[in-house]
Amino acid sequence: MQRNRRSFLALAGMGALATACGSNTGRQGTPPPSTAYSAGPPPSDTPKVALQQWYHAYGEDGVQDAVKRYAATYPAATVNVQWNPGDYDSKIVTALQNSKVPDVFEAQVKIDWVRQNQVVALDDVVAPVKGDFSPAVLAAQTVEGKVYGVPQATDTQVLFYRKSLLQAAGVQPPQTVDELVDAAARLTKDGVKGFFAGNDGGVGVLTGPLLWSAGLDYLKNGNREVGFDDPRAATALGKLHTLNANGSLLLGAPSDWSDPGAFIDGLTAMQWTGLWNVPKIRDAFDDDFGVLPFPRLDGSGAPSVPVGAYGAMVNAKSAHVAEAKAFVKWLWIDNTAAQLEFATKFGFHVPARQSLIDRADNLKSGPAADAARFVRENSHLVGGPVWTQQANTALSDAVAKIAKDGADPAEQVKTAVEVARAELKRLFG
Repeated sequence: MQRNRRSFLALAGMGALATACGSNTGRQGTPPPSTAYSAGPPPSDTPKVALQQWYHAYGEDGVQDAVKRYAATYPAATVNVQWNPGDYDSKIVTALQNSKVPDVFEAQVKIDWVRQNQVVALDDVVAPVKGDFSPAVLAAQTVEGKVYGVPQATDTQVLFYRKSLLQAAGVQPPQTVDELVDAAARLTKDGVKGFFAGNDGGVGVLTGPLLWSAGLDYLKNGNREVGFDDPRAATALGKLHTLNANGSLLLGAPSDWSDPGAFIDGLTAMQWTGLWNVPKIRDAFDDDFGVLPFPRLDGSGAPSVPVGAYGAMVNAKSAHVAEAKAFVKWLWIDNTAAQLEFATKFGFHVPARQSLIDRADNLKSGPAADAARFVRENSHLVGGPVWTQQANTALSDAVAKIAKDGADPAEQVKTAVEVARAELKRLFG
Protein backbone atom coordinates (compact mmCIF):
# COMPACT_ATOMS: atom_id res chain seq x y z
CA MET A 1 0.00 0.00 0.00
CA GLN A 2 1.33 3.41 -0.88
CA ARG A 3 1.77 6.07 1.75
CA ASN A 4 1.39 9.77 1.41
CA ARG A 5 2.68 12.82 3.17
CA ARG A 6 -0.13 12.77 5.68
CA SER A 7 1.32 9.52 7.07
CA PHE A 8 3.41 11.54 9.53
CA LEU A 9 0.29 12.70 11.25
CA ALA A 10 -1.70 9.49 11.13
CA LEU A 11 -0.43 8.62 14.56
CA ALA A 12 -1.35 5.42 16.35
CA GLY A 13 -1.36 6.99 19.78
CA MET A 14 0.38 10.23 18.78
CA GLY A 15 4.08 9.38 18.63
CA ALA A 16 4.53 6.54 16.17
CA LEU A 17 4.25 6.66 12.41
CA ALA A 18 1.13 4.84 11.29
CA THR A 19 -1.43 4.24 8.65
CA ALA A 20 -3.10 7.13 6.90
CA CYS A 21 -2.26 5.42 3.64
CA GLY A 22 -3.49 5.48 0.09
CA SER A 23 -3.59 7.62 -2.98
CA ASN A 24 -6.77 9.56 -2.26
CA THR A 25 -5.02 12.73 -1.11
CA GLY A 26 -6.36 15.56 -3.22
CA ARG A 27 -3.35 16.00 -5.47
CA GLN A 28 -4.31 17.50 -8.82
CA GLY A 29 -2.05 15.54 -11.16
CA THR A 30 1.42 16.14 -12.51
CA PRO A 31 2.46 19.72 -13.23
CA PRO A 32 4.70 20.70 -16.12
CA PRO A 33 8.40 20.45 -15.39
CA SER A 34 9.82 23.44 -13.55
CA THR A 35 13.03 24.91 -14.88
CA ALA A 36 13.74 27.47 -12.17
CA TYR A 37 16.38 25.45 -10.37
CA SER A 38 19.72 26.84 -9.25
CA ALA A 39 22.67 25.74 -11.32
CA GLY A 40 24.47 23.89 -8.52
CA PRO A 41 28.19 23.20 -8.61
CA PRO A 42 29.92 23.77 -11.96
CA PRO A 43 30.53 20.76 -14.21
CA SER A 44 33.85 19.00 -13.88
CA ASP A 45 35.93 16.59 -15.94
CA THR A 46 36.21 14.38 -12.83
CA PRO A 47 33.96 11.33 -13.10
CA LYS A 48 30.74 11.83 -11.17
CA VAL A 49 30.06 9.78 -8.07
CA ALA A 50 26.80 7.85 -7.98
CA LEU A 51 24.43 8.53 -5.10
CA GLN A 52 21.37 6.52 -4.16
CA GLN A 53 18.41 8.47 -2.78
CA TRP A 54 15.43 6.78 -1.12
CA TYR A 55 11.83 7.96 -0.79
CA HIS A 56 8.83 6.18 0.63
CA ALA A 57 6.12 5.50 -1.96
CA TYR A 58 3.98 8.64 -1.92
CA GLY A 59 0.44 7.86 -3.01
CA GLU A 60 -0.03 11.22 -4.69
CA ASP A 61 0.20 11.46 -8.46
CA GLY A 62 3.27 13.20 -9.80
CA VAL A 63 5.60 12.97 -6.81
CA GLN A 64 7.74 10.14 -8.15
CA ASP A 65 8.25 11.85 -11.51
CA ALA A 66 9.10 15.11 -9.79
CA VAL A 67 11.77 13.75 -7.47
CA LYS A 68 13.36 11.84 -10.31
CA ARG A 69 13.38 15.04 -12.33
CA TYR A 70 15.07 16.90 -9.50
CA ALA A 71 17.75 14.21 -9.24
CA ALA A 72 18.36 14.18 -12.99
CA THR A 73 18.88 17.96 -12.93
CA TYR A 74 21.73 17.79 -10.41
CA PRO A 75 25.02 18.39 -12.24
CA ALA A 76 27.58 17.31 -9.64
CA ALA A 77 26.68 13.63 -9.20
CA THR A 78 24.57 10.88 -10.68
CA VAL A 79 21.60 10.50 -8.34
CA ASN A 80 19.55 7.34 -8.60
CA VAL A 81 16.13 7.57 -6.95
CA GLN A 82 14.68 4.43 -5.37
CA TRP A 83 10.93 4.34 -4.66
CA ASN A 84 10.08 2.12 -1.67
CA PRO A 85 6.55 0.71 -1.37
CA GLY A 86 5.61 -1.16 1.78
CA ASP A 87 7.08 -0.77 5.25
CA TYR A 88 9.53 2.00 4.48
CA ASP A 89 10.36 2.85 8.10
CA SER A 90 11.50 -0.69 8.91
CA LYS A 91 13.49 -0.80 5.68
CA ILE A 92 15.36 2.37 6.65
CA VAL A 93 16.16 1.02 10.11
CA THR A 94 17.66 -2.13 8.57
CA ALA A 95 19.60 -0.22 5.93
CA LEU A 96 21.18 2.15 8.45
CA GLN A 97 22.37 -0.78 10.52
CA ASN A 98 23.90 -2.79 7.71
CA SER A 99 24.45 -0.86 4.49
CA LYS A 100 26.28 2.03 2.79
CA VAL A 101 23.10 2.77 0.85
CA PRO A 102 21.02 4.78 0.64
CA ASP A 103 23.38 7.73 0.66
CA VAL A 104 20.45 10.15 1.04
CA PHE A 105 17.01 9.24 2.39
CA GLU A 106 13.91 10.81 3.93
CA ALA A 107 12.85 10.12 7.50
CA GLN A 108 12.35 11.66 10.92
CA VAL A 109 15.46 11.29 13.06
CA LYS A 110 15.47 8.91 16.00
CA ILE A 111 17.72 9.39 18.99
CA ASP A 112 18.96 5.79 18.62
CA TRP A 113 20.29 6.60 15.13
CA VAL A 114 22.28 9.46 16.58
CA ARG A 115 23.58 7.43 19.52
CA GLN A 116 24.68 4.68 17.13
CA ASN A 117 26.36 7.14 14.71
CA GLN A 118 24.12 6.06 11.83
CA VAL A 119 23.26 9.55 10.52
CA VAL A 120 25.26 12.67 9.75
CA ALA A 121 24.69 16.04 11.41
CA LEU A 122 23.66 18.67 8.84
CA ASP A 123 24.06 21.87 10.86
CA ASP A 124 26.50 23.31 8.31
CA VAL A 125 23.97 22.61 5.52
CA VAL A 126 21.04 24.17 7.37
CA ALA A 127 22.90 27.07 8.98
CA PRO A 128 22.36 29.71 6.23
CA VAL A 129 18.55 29.36 6.42
CA LYS A 130 17.98 27.79 9.83
CA GLY A 131 15.77 30.65 11.01
CA ASP A 132 13.52 30.20 7.97
CA PHE A 133 12.19 26.83 9.14
CA SER A 134 9.23 26.53 11.46
CA PRO A 135 10.77 25.78 14.88
CA ALA A 136 8.44 22.82 15.47
CA VAL A 137 9.25 21.30 12.07
CA LEU A 138 12.99 21.70 12.60
CA ALA A 139 12.66 20.21 16.09
CA ALA A 140 11.50 16.96 14.48
CA GLN A 141 14.98 16.63 12.98
CA THR A 142 17.01 17.81 15.98
CA VAL A 143 18.67 15.74 18.69
CA GLU A 144 20.64 17.36 21.51
CA GLY A 145 21.01 20.58 19.60
CA LYS A 146 22.18 19.12 16.30
CA VAL A 147 20.12 18.95 13.10
CA TYR A 148 20.11 15.63 11.24
CA GLY A 149 17.46 16.21 8.56
CA VAL A 150 16.43 19.08 6.28
CA PRO A 151 12.60 19.34 6.40
CA GLN A 152 11.00 18.90 2.96
CA ALA A 153 7.34 19.94 3.50
CA THR A 154 4.87 20.29 6.35
CA ASP A 155 1.55 18.60 7.04
CA THR A 156 -0.88 19.75 9.69
CA GLN A 157 -4.34 19.06 11.07
CA VAL A 158 -7.09 21.57 11.78
CA LEU A 159 -10.68 21.68 12.97
CA PHE A 160 -13.01 21.92 9.96
CA TYR A 161 -16.53 23.20 10.60
CA ARG A 162 -19.64 23.85 8.49
CA LYS A 163 -20.46 27.54 8.76
CA SER A 164 -24.14 27.08 7.91
CA LEU A 165 -24.69 24.35 10.51
CA LEU A 166 -23.09 26.41 13.26
CA GLN A 167 -25.09 29.46 12.28
CA ALA A 168 -28.37 27.50 12.25
CA ALA A 169 -27.65 26.20 15.75
CA GLY A 170 -26.56 29.60 17.06
CA VAL A 171 -23.09 28.26 17.77
CA GLN A 172 -19.94 30.34 17.47
CA PRO A 173 -16.70 28.70 16.26
CA PRO A 174 -15.22 27.34 19.51
CA GLN A 175 -12.27 29.16 21.06
CA THR A 176 -11.91 27.03 24.21
CA VAL A 177 -12.14 23.31 24.88
CA ASP A 178 -15.34 23.79 26.89
CA GLU A 179 -16.83 25.72 23.97
CA LEU A 180 -15.86 22.81 21.69
CA VAL A 181 -17.59 20.33 24.03
CA ASP A 182 -20.68 22.55 24.19
CA ALA A 183 -20.73 23.11 20.42
CA ALA A 184 -20.44 19.39 19.74
CA ALA A 185 -23.44 18.70 21.98
CA ARG A 186 -25.60 21.47 20.50
CA LEU A 187 -24.77 20.46 16.92
CA THR A 188 -25.75 16.83 17.52
CA LYS A 189 -29.25 16.55 16.10
CA ASP A 190 -31.26 15.32 13.12
CA GLY A 191 -28.92 12.41 12.49
CA VAL A 192 -25.79 14.60 12.49
CA LYS A 193 -23.12 14.28 15.16
CA GLY A 194 -21.39 17.36 16.42
CA PHE A 195 -17.75 16.30 16.14
CA PHE A 196 -15.59 13.60 14.54
CA ALA A 197 -11.98 13.02 15.59
CA GLY A 198 -11.52 9.41 14.58
CA ASN A 199 -13.27 6.15 15.24
CA ASP A 200 -11.24 5.73 18.43
CA GLY A 201 -12.99 8.74 19.93
CA GLY A 202 -10.08 11.11 19.43
CA VAL A 203 -7.51 9.13 21.41
CA GLY A 204 -5.04 8.93 18.52
CA VAL A 205 -5.09 12.53 17.32
CA LEU A 206 -6.30 14.73 20.17
CA THR A 207 -3.88 13.82 22.96
CA GLY A 208 -1.24 16.27 21.80
CA PRO A 209 -3.70 19.12 21.14
CA LEU A 210 -5.28 18.58 24.56
CA LEU A 211 -1.90 18.78 26.29
CA TRP A 212 -0.96 21.87 24.30
CA SER A 213 -4.34 23.44 25.06
CA ALA A 214 -3.26 23.47 28.71
CA GLY A 215 0.16 24.92 27.94
CA LEU A 216 1.86 21.54 28.40
CA ASP A 217 3.80 19.21 26.11
CA TYR A 218 5.13 15.68 25.84
CA LEU A 219 8.60 16.74 27.01
CA LYS A 220 10.18 19.98 28.22
CA ASN A 221 13.50 21.55 29.26
CA GLY A 222 15.45 20.35 26.25
CA ASN A 223 13.58 17.03 26.20
CA ARG A 224 15.09 16.09 29.57
CA GLU A 225 11.86 16.22 31.63
CA VAL A 226 8.31 14.92 31.24
CA GLY A 227 6.16 17.78 30.01
CA PHE A 228 2.74 16.63 31.29
CA ASP A 229 3.57 16.00 34.96
CA ASP A 230 1.05 18.63 35.94
CA PRO A 231 -2.55 18.58 37.27
CA ARG A 232 -3.66 20.50 34.19
CA ALA A 233 -2.89 17.42 32.06
CA ALA A 234 -5.56 15.44 33.88
CA THR A 235 -8.01 18.34 33.52
CA ALA A 236 -7.42 18.63 29.77
CA LEU A 237 -7.44 14.89 29.02
CA GLY A 238 -10.58 14.47 31.09
CA LYS A 239 -12.44 16.58 28.51
CA LEU A 240 -12.03 13.72 26.05
CA HIS A 241 -14.11 11.50 28.32
CA THR A 242 -16.82 14.16 28.37
CA LEU A 243 -16.93 14.16 24.58
CA ASN A 244 -17.03 10.35 24.45
CA ALA A 245 -19.69 10.07 27.13
CA ASN A 246 -22.19 12.70 26.02
CA GLY A 247 -23.05 11.17 22.65
CA SER A 248 -21.78 14.07 20.55
CA LEU A 249 -18.84 12.27 18.91
CA LEU A 250 -19.27 10.41 15.66
CA LEU A 251 -18.00 6.84 16.03
CA GLY A 252 -17.98 3.99 13.53
CA ALA A 253 -17.67 6.22 10.47
CA PRO A 254 -17.04 4.48 7.11
CA SER A 255 -13.64 6.21 6.87
CA ASP A 256 -11.40 7.44 9.65
CA TRP A 257 -10.29 10.94 10.64
CA SER A 258 -7.69 11.37 7.86
CA ASP A 259 -10.38 11.14 5.16
CA PRO A 260 -13.01 13.92 4.79
CA GLY A 261 -15.81 11.51 3.90
CA ALA A 262 -17.73 11.83 7.17
CA PHE A 263 -17.65 15.63 6.96
CA ILE A 264 -18.54 15.78 3.26
CA ASP A 265 -21.36 13.24 3.66
CA GLY A 266 -22.99 15.31 6.38
CA LEU A 267 -22.41 12.83 9.18
CA THR A 268 -20.72 15.46 11.35
CA ALA A 269 -20.79 19.25 11.68
CA MET A 270 -17.13 19.47 12.73
CA GLN A 271 -14.17 17.22 11.96
CA TRP A 272 -10.56 17.17 13.03
CA THR A 273 -8.63 16.24 9.89
CA GLY A 274 -5.75 17.18 7.63
CA LEU A 275 -5.12 20.28 5.58
CA TRP A 276 -4.65 17.94 2.62
CA ASN A 277 -8.46 17.61 2.47
CA VAL A 278 -9.15 21.28 1.63
CA PRO A 279 -9.63 20.66 -2.14
CA LYS A 280 -12.26 17.94 -1.61
CA ILE A 281 -14.08 19.87 1.07
CA ARG A 282 -14.09 23.02 -1.07
CA ASP A 283 -15.48 21.03 -4.00
CA ALA A 284 -18.29 19.78 -1.76
CA PHE A 285 -19.19 22.97 0.10
CA ASP A 286 -17.65 25.89 -1.80
CA ASP A 287 -17.06 28.48 0.93
CA ASP A 288 -19.45 26.94 3.48
CA PHE A 289 -16.64 25.80 5.77
CA GLY A 290 -13.97 27.25 7.97
CA VAL A 291 -10.94 25.98 9.85
CA LEU A 292 -9.66 26.53 13.37
CA PRO A 293 -6.71 25.40 15.44
CA PHE A 294 -7.53 23.14 18.36
CA PRO A 295 -8.82 25.55 21.01
CA ARG A 296 -7.12 26.54 24.25
CA LEU A 297 -8.18 24.97 27.53
CA ASP A 298 -8.57 28.33 29.27
CA GLY A 299 -6.90 31.70 29.62
CA SER A 300 -3.63 30.05 30.62
CA GLY A 301 -3.57 27.74 27.61
CA ALA A 302 -3.14 28.27 23.89
CA PRO A 303 -4.58 27.09 20.55
CA SER A 304 -2.50 24.57 18.60
CA VAL A 305 -1.99 22.55 15.46
CA PRO A 306 0.34 19.55 15.12
CA VAL A 307 2.99 19.52 12.42
CA GLY A 308 4.95 16.71 10.84
CA ALA A 309 7.58 16.55 8.14
CA TYR A 310 10.03 14.11 6.68
CA GLY A 311 13.55 15.46 6.29
CA ALA A 312 16.36 14.66 3.88
CA MET A 313 19.09 12.81 5.78
CA VAL A 314 22.55 11.38 5.06
CA ASN A 315 23.66 7.84 5.93
CA ALA A 316 26.84 7.95 8.03
CA LYS A 317 28.00 4.70 6.36
CA SER A 318 27.80 6.24 2.90
CA ALA A 319 31.02 6.10 0.87
CA HIS A 320 30.23 9.63 -0.33
CA VAL A 321 29.15 11.61 2.73
CA ALA A 322 30.47 14.95 1.45
CA GLU A 323 28.82 14.52 -1.94
CA ALA A 324 25.56 13.43 -0.30
CA LYS A 325 25.54 16.52 1.90
CA ALA A 326 26.20 18.71 -1.14
CA PHE A 327 23.22 17.18 -2.94
CA VAL A 328 20.94 17.70 0.08
CA LYS A 329 22.02 21.34 0.22
CA TRP A 330 21.45 21.82 -3.50
CA LEU A 331 17.96 20.33 -3.46
CA TRP A 332 16.50 21.27 -0.06
CA ILE A 333 18.32 24.53 0.69
CA ASP A 334 19.26 26.18 -2.62
CA ASN A 335 16.44 25.08 -4.96
CA THR A 336 13.48 26.95 -3.57
CA ALA A 337 11.52 26.37 -6.78
CA ALA A 338 11.74 22.62 -6.31
CA GLN A 339 10.86 22.94 -2.63
CA LEU A 340 7.79 25.03 -3.41
CA GLU A 341 6.66 22.64 -6.13
CA PHE A 342 7.17 19.59 -3.92
CA ALA A 343 5.05 21.10 -1.15
CA THR A 344 2.20 22.61 -3.16
CA LYS A 345 1.80 21.09 -6.63
CA PHE A 346 0.89 17.52 -5.72
CA GLY A 347 -1.65 18.11 -3.01
CA PHE A 348 -2.28 20.55 -0.20
CA HIS A 349 0.73 20.97 2.06
CA VAL A 350 2.66 23.84 3.62
CA PRO A 351 6.27 24.55 2.62
CA ALA A 352 8.71 23.76 5.40
CA ARG A 353 10.43 27.11 4.95
CA GLN A 354 8.37 30.04 6.13
CA SER A 355 9.62 32.38 3.39
CA LEU A 356 8.08 30.04 0.80
CA ILE A 357 4.61 30.09 2.37
CA ASP A 358 4.00 33.58 1.00
CA ARG A 359 4.92 32.34 -2.48
CA ALA A 360 2.37 29.51 -2.43
CA ASP A 361 -0.64 30.70 -4.43
CA ASN A 362 -2.94 28.06 -2.95
CA LEU A 363 -2.21 29.28 0.58
CA LYS A 364 -2.98 32.97 0.04
CA SER A 365 -6.70 33.11 0.83
CA GLY A 366 -9.58 31.45 2.62
CA PRO A 367 -9.24 28.49 4.99
CA ALA A 368 -5.89 27.50 3.47
CA ALA A 369 -4.42 30.87 4.39
CA ASP A 370 -5.85 30.49 7.88
CA ALA A 371 -4.23 27.07 8.23
CA ALA A 372 -0.88 28.39 7.01
CA ARG A 373 -1.11 31.10 9.66
CA PHE A 374 -1.83 28.48 12.31
CA VAL A 375 1.34 26.66 11.26
CA ARG A 376 3.31 29.88 11.68
CA GLU A 377 1.78 30.84 15.02
CA ASN A 378 0.47 27.72 16.77
CA SER A 379 2.43 24.69 15.59
CA HIS A 380 3.70 21.94 17.87
CA LEU A 381 5.71 18.80 17.29
CA VAL A 382 4.01 15.53 18.19
CA GLY A 383 6.40 13.69 20.48
CA GLY A 384 9.74 14.21 18.80
CA PRO A 385 12.97 12.22 18.39
CA VAL A 386 13.38 11.66 22.14
CA TRP A 387 9.76 10.58 22.72
CA THR A 388 10.10 6.79 22.69
CA GLN A 389 7.64 4.12 21.70
CA GLN A 390 7.46 2.88 25.28
CA ALA A 391 6.51 6.33 26.57
CA ASN A 392 4.06 6.77 23.75
CA THR A 393 2.31 3.47 24.40
CA ALA A 394 1.95 4.29 28.08
CA LEU A 395 0.39 7.69 27.36
CA SER A 396 -1.85 6.32 24.63
CA ASP A 397 -3.11 3.55 26.91
CA ALA A 398 -3.78 6.07 29.66
CA VAL A 399 -5.74 8.38 27.39
CA ALA A 400 -7.80 5.48 26.03
CA LYS A 401 -8.76 4.45 29.56
CA ILE A 402 -9.71 8.03 30.42
CA ALA A 403 -11.71 8.58 27.24
CA LYS A 404 -13.47 5.24 26.93
CA ASP A 405 -13.63 3.81 30.44
CA GLY A 406 -13.92 6.96 32.52
CA ALA A 407 -10.78 6.04 34.45
CA ASP A 408 -9.45 8.63 36.87
CA PRO A 409 -7.40 11.09 34.78
CA ALA A 410 -4.96 11.95 37.56
CA GLU A 411 -4.11 8.30 38.22
CA GLN A 412 -3.75 7.48 34.53
CA VAL A 413 -1.53 10.50 33.89
CA LYS A 414 0.64 9.55 36.88
CA THR A 415 1.19 6.07 35.43
CA ALA A 416 2.17 7.47 32.03
CA VAL A 417 4.49 10.03 33.65
CA GLU A 418 6.35 7.26 35.47
CA VAL A 419 6.98 5.34 32.25
CA ALA A 420 8.08 8.46 30.38
CA ARG A 421 10.39 9.45 33.23
CA ALA A 422 11.96 5.98 33.22
CA GLU A 423 12.57 6.28 29.48
CA LEU A 424 14.32 9.63 29.94
CA LYS A 425 16.49 8.14 32.69
CA ARG A 426 17.41 5.27 30.35
CA LEU A 427 18.38 7.73 27.62
CA PHE A 428 20.15 10.37 29.68
CA GLY A 429 20.98 8.78 33.01
